[in-house]
Amino acid sequence: MPYLEIVLALLVLSFQLGHSDDDSGMCMAKEPCSEAPQQETKVDLYKATDNKYVALIQEALASYEPCQQANCSCHADVLKTDLRPFKGGISEQMVERARSYGTKYQIVDHRLYRQKDCMFPARCSGVEHFIKPNLPHLPDMELIINCRDWPQINRHWKQEKLPVLSFSKTDDYLDIMYPTWGFWEGGPAISLYPTGLGRWDQHRVSIKKAADSWKWEKKKAKAFFRGSRTSDERDPLVLLSRRKPELVDAQYTKNQAWKSPKDTLNAKPAQEVRLEDHCQYKYLFNFRGVAASFRFKHLFLCRSLVFHVGSEWQEFFYPSLKPWVHYVPVRVGATQEELEELIEFFAEHDDLAREIADRGFEHVWKHLRMKDVECYWRKLLRRYGKLVKYEVKRDHSLVEVY
Repeated sequence: MPYLEIVLALLVLSFQLGHSDDDSGMCMAKEPCSEAPQQETKVDLYKATDNKYVALIQEALASYEPCQQANCSCHADVLKTDLRPFKGGISEQMVERARSYGTKYQIVDHRLYRQKDCMFPARCSGVEHFIKPNLPHLPDMELIINCRDWPQINRHWKQEKLPVLSFSKTDDYLDIMYPTWGFWEGGPAISLYPTGLGRWDQHRVSIKKAADSWKWEKKKAKAFFRGSRTSDERDPLVLLSRRKPELVDAQYTKNQAWKSPKDTLNAKPAQEVRLEDHCQYKYLFNFRGVAASFRFKHLFLCRSLVFHVGSEWQEFFYPSLKPWVHYVPVRVGATQEELEELIEFFAEHDDLAREIADRGFEHVWKHLRMKDVECYWRKLLRRYGKLVKYEVKRDHSLVEVY
């Protein structure tokens, strides 16, 4: 067959094959044409900038084990850690050298005695309230109880370990933590609480009642803070509030040292706000004061999302509260931009905000009852008493309290 005929024959065959009745994989004129199906691609539900917060929450929840509600067990590790430096015992000489760091107490024959000059009478009274019911069950002992705001025994400054009890400390200190006097009386005094913040048992009831009237859906989607300018760590939030008042309401109030608007960051001081009235806001900020903040525990009772700035200062119950599980941790020195990003994330992810707020409330409600505070005092005094390795003799310079 001539070459040309062969070529023509091949062209005809090719045309026939291209128009066969098998139209699979082809678009017909009367049918919509679509591309071949592709493997489904998983879509990330969050923006790239949000993923870091989602990951932190998920990681925290994966490793979290809830406390058991029995015998203040949530806080047991704190007591063990604080008493560990004194496992060899507490001597009379150690107590005597510690005397200048606090108020001296004695328990002798189930009676309580205290040195005459108490620097803060309401604070001493709050401490004594918790010691009193334990007296019938305690051995003789001597205690140096620091009622100042600041802890005393810095592990980097002192040559020896001295048994001083303080309500708050950082990891730099060896003080033995006790539940603050403020659970009963002697907390910060402001115009709303002129005799000092106290009666945790009553505040639990009143703040929860306020929270019940401000259900999550009714709360204002705004960050809130009221307090004096005890530290410039609070400035970025206050300045953000002035720049974005629709996002944040943070203002400074007066304190005893206030002299001019300069002390409230060049603005007129704001009115103080009752703890119960904090509950109308979804996001509540907590900052340290001179030491740990007395405000912290109250904020959880609003069933609002607590933003806790800094992790250095501790009270006995702080370690049981876990970041990203019960509250949102905020680094000290966070900029206005960082604070704005964090608040807006939770505003955009309301379900995550509410879940953390609920867990925070439930934890404080179940594990920081007044009976848990009393339980911790009881365990602290009994275990401390077992470490005292000398015979306590009545110091007649002390006055009888109970």
